[in-house]
Amino acid sequence: MELTARTAEQIGEALRRVRKGNGMTQADLSAMTNLRVATISSLENGEPGTKLATVLAVMTALNLEFRLVERGEAVDIEDIF
Repeated sequence: MELTARTAEQIGEALRRVRKGNGMTQADLSAMTNLRVATISSLENGEPGTKLATVLAVMTALNLEFRLVERGEAVDIEDIF
């Protein structure tokens, strides 16, 4: 599955969609990530102030990877550094 997100709201909606598609509740994801349910809810609602580490922890639990795309081409994170 490939999803595109450019805003906090779009990222949150994409993560919610994947979580629900995997048949998981926010409580399930909370248990997997050691994050509070309220934190996951805030992330899924696109609320400001969410730490990048939180986004990455949720993505890892959902078996997702973070990719940067420029001009329609995927850029591997290793090539940036």
